Amino acid sequence: MAVSLMASFVGVFMRFLAVAIGLMMLSGTALQSMAQTDRANERLIFLGDSITQAGVGPNGYVTLFRKLLEDQEKHSSMEVIGAGISGNKVPDLQRRLQKDVLDKKPTLVVIYIGINDVWHSQNGKGTSPNDFEDGLKDIIGKINEVGADVILCTPSVIGEKIDGSNPLDEMLEEYSEISRSVAEQTGSNLIDLRVAFMNHLKKHQNEESSGNVLTTDGVHLNQAGNAFVAEQMLKGLREKDVKTTIAKKLRHIVMFQFAEGVTAEEKKAIVDEFGELQNQIDVITGYEHGTSVGPEKQSQGFTHCFVVTFADQAGLQAYLPHPAHQAFVKMLDGKIGKLMVFDYWTD
Repeated sequence: MAVSLMASFVGVFMRFLAVAIGLMMLSGTALQSMAQTDRANERLIFLGDSITQAGVGPNGYVTLFRKLLEDQEKHSSMEVIGAGISGNKVPDLQRRLQKDVLDKKPTLVVIYIGINDVWHSQNGKGTSPNDFEDGLKDIIGKINEVGADVILCTPSVIGEKIDGSNPLDEMLEEYSEISRSVAEQTGSNLIDLRVAFMNHLKKHQNEESSGNVLTTDGVHLNQAGNAFVAEQMLKGLREKDVKTTIAKKLRHIVMFQFAEGVTAEEKKAIVDEFGELQNQIDVITGYEHGTSVGPEKQSQGFTHCFVVTFADQAGLQAYLPHPAHQAFVKMLDGKIGKLMVFDYWTD
């Protein structure tokens, strides 16, 4: 049975594989173009500490990000809001999340936090690794609950030496790894500022030097640092766009073996009506159909295959009881000899 099912679906799977390969072969520019979105009614909030608080200034990274977005996406209407407060750590973000973020009804939140959680450990007022991890998960969960997405940033630097001799380098790496893990566990997008900063510093800094390449004091951004972070933020947004464009989708495969005596005209009417559902049920994001042409002759009598695509499980759950779908099911009465339904998530 497993072999025959596999043979039956080979044609469909090969078509999906061709699409996937085509996406992988696209250049970065092509993917960026593909991911361009209509940002009407989008509201982006940058949530963080003093770096983000300063970021809303004339030359801050939030302001520069907005300008980059406007330059590259002409007439972009995304609203960009800075919500940074000096000295904030993860527990502080938890306390003010409702007022400064959720009440403003964001569609996307960028969380740039962790510096003070590590830095303040020197005076006994830092954040423990467990509280840091649990707090991030709590914040992200509450943001997701209101329907907004999250981009999580790793903490960047406390000192610009590149030989590992900054006093808190080891702890920063530990907390950056926590942020990476939380992003993966919560399905959030990640901007790895720690890696980006270190790679940039290695290109522009001597090992013996601790000069200010991206910061004024080893932490807070100078003009070059603000421009650098703005570019990293825009890159992160682009990567999120691409991931959304090629995100997992739910395929709902239906296969028919028509009953004996069903005419060609009746079969055509059923196929046409099935195809019409995509114009009546808005949760359908894709539709295609075809008849069995496999040389293996393992179709087990099934002749017609239909593939309906949904963005999520909720789409399928809304589709099944929809009046238009129920009317179509009644149309099949007495005309189907065998029916197979197979649902799976794309990878």
